[in-house]
Parts: sequence; structure tokens; C-alpha cells
Amino acid sequence: MRVSHPREGVTQLTLNRPERLNALDHDLVTTLSAELDRVRDDRSCRVVVLTGAGGAFCSGLDLFGYGDGEPIDEPLAVLDRQRRIAHLTEQLHTLPQPVVAAVDGAAAGGGLALVCASDVRVASTRSVFKVSFITAGYSACDIGVSWLLPRIVGAGAAHELMLTGRLFDAEEAARIGLVARVVEPEDVLASALATAEQILANGPGQVELTKQGMWLALEMPSLRAGIELENRQQVITALTADSAESRAAFLEKRPATYHRR
Repeated sequence: MRVSHPREGVTQLTLNRPERLNALDHDLVTTLSAELDRVRDDRSCRVVVLTGAGGAFCSGLDLFGYGDGEPIDEPLAVLDRQRRIAHLTEQLHTLPQPVVAAVDGAAAGGGLALVCASDVRVASTRSVFKVSFITAGYSACDIGVSWLLPRIVGAGAAHELMLTGRLFDAEEAARIGLVARVVEPEDVLASALATAEQILANGPGQVELTKQGMWLALEMPSLRAGIELENRQQVITALTADSAESRAAFLEKRPATYHRR
């Protein structure tokens, strides 16, 4: 795992096992989980960019060896491992900071789950995606994909992708709404950082509540419930100093300076 700060307010997390297409093993899962916990409490970080090294995003669980030394024939030990891996999806999903996934190359299995748990997704033209669990002898419902993917691309498209486990390319990913845009491989990180810059132009509290509200809306039973949440978010944000600064900056035609208050 490489951690860098390409812009003020941006933390870049790079999965760094290029020799294994950044497949998830014990060390990578543990390190990524720890970094996500650290970022959660880092108020200087306002946007997270998640990417992979060496022309791949993440090929999923390393089937050649997870490397935690735990027995694979003891159900409770395997369940503990499963929960640790799946927790990554929850961590990304519940981070207060938006996560922008910069996808270049393969995003399969657990790698696709990390993509789905991100808030904005940018892909290169050579990116490929796959719900690979079912073709590896497992249920396709794993690591949060059965909840996330239908909410991103719709139930019909998600069912077809999950039941077949077929490979699909970046063009199709954009067409069904999995990724926001497709760019050349050399531009994917710059495109993700450009999105991060646009997010940084908005107030930190406003961004945090918007991310939270968007995901909560997908769990709400009615329009009325969604509107009531929005009403509360509008009142809370309107009364902040950052809200006043945003309006003043707009009127004065200058960049806003936010202080998270």
C-alpha cells in the first residue's frame, strides 16, 4: 500500500501488489483497513482517491494464497476472514470523505466491490470488470456487491452481470452507469484528481452531509422520508459559517476559504 498526498486535502491510496494485479491478501487487507480508519479521523483529508499500481486496479482475492496462516477447513476462522475482507466495503461506504476510484485495468471480485463502494468512479479505456465470485465456485453475492451494484446500475443489469459472471469493458461500465467517464490510461489519475478538485471547491461539512444523504436515500422507504432528511440537512448547512463564506465568495467572484464550522 502506498499513501500519498497529490493535492492539499487529497489522500491517495494505491494498492501496491502489481505482480499479483493488486490481489487482496492478508497484508493488503489489513493495511488498507488501517489506512481507512486513519483517514476517517484526519480532518485535513477531504477527498480520498483509490487506485492500483502497475496497470491494474484490483483482481480480487488472491486465490494463490491469502497468507494469514489460518486454517481453511474451520468455518469460524473462515468466517472471521470473510468479515475482515467485507469490512473494507463498509469502511469505504461510511467514510465521511468522498472516495474517487481511479480504475485502470482489472477490477474483479473484491476489486469490483471496492469500486462499487466508492462514490465516484473513473475508468481507463483498458479497464475490465467482472463479478468473478460465481465463476470461482462461490455465490456472486459477496463483499457487499449484491447490495451496491443494483443500486448503482439497476437491478436488471446487476442480475445479468452477477448470474453470468461475464467480463465487461469500460465502455459498457459507463453505459450502465457504473463509471462516470472513460479516459485514456495515462489520464485516469489526473481525471480522478480533477474530480477531487471540484469536490474541494465545496464546503467540507456540506460535502460530508451530501455523501451521507445520498447513500441514506438509497435505504429509505419513501419520498417523504427522503425529503425530511433533506430538510434537516439544509437547515444544518445553512446555519454554518462555511455556508455564509460560500455565498460571499460567489458574490465576490473569488475562491471560498472553508474552516469546517
